[in-house]
Amino acid sequence: MQIILIQDVNNLGGSNEVVTVKNGYARNFLIPKKMAVEASPSNLKQLEERLKQLKKKEDKMLAEINKVIAALQDGTLKIGAKTGTTGKIFGSVTNVQVARAIREQKGYEIDRRRIQLLDEIKELGTYKAKVDFGNGNETEVSLEIVSE
Repeated sequence: MQIILIQDVNNLGGSNEVVTVKNGYARNFLIPKKMAVEASPSNLKQLEERLKQLKKKEDKMLAEINKVIAALQDGTLKIGAKTGTTGKIFGSVTNVQVARAIREQKGYEIDRRRIQLLDEIKELGTYKAKVDFGNGNETEVSLEIVSE
């Protein structure tokens, strides 16, 4: 029997997938627990429409991510840090400060967990950080650490 999975099912498949299972498994377990529906022509059309909408939403999100990537690559971020007389920073610059600088200077809210510093920042100078948006979308951001 062919069914359309509504949600992910272990050892069977992911949501919005058409799979073939035994009649008893589908009728007695998957369909009553609202994990799947029968693959009728009308349900297949609904699945097709749902996949179109997901594709449209994904394309829109990808365009927004590309816009943010372009803005982040344009210019460097200036981050102020308290320093001693030798140019060493008291403490270090973290991804939280980088996220705050992106929000204030570029106008985009990026989660600090998506930012990875490529070097440990303990002195004034220029550094790089990587921002990962998921699905292989990532960019490098130039950081300039200046004295406050």
